[in-house]
Amino acid sequence: MKEKKLKELLLKRDEVFRKAYKQHQQLEKKLEKLKQKNFLTEAEKMEEKEYKKKKLFLKDKMYYLMTEYRKAHK
Repeated sequence: MKEKKLKELLLKRDEVFRKAYKQHQQLEKKLEKLKQKNFLTEAEKMEEKEYKKKKLFLKDKMYYLMTEYRKAHK
């Protein structure tokens, strides 16, 4: 199954995947707001790092769930 189709399927069927996806999207929006600023304070730089770490964790989690779904539905 193609990645895009699998994401759509899991968004409909899997609450854990859906929650991770929504959190990932929220972090993306927060990062976009920070990117629009001309200058970041030290606190904002730390916030940006945290957002990026959390976003990467969530992406890894979603790919793990996708892999597990593929294994279970061969």
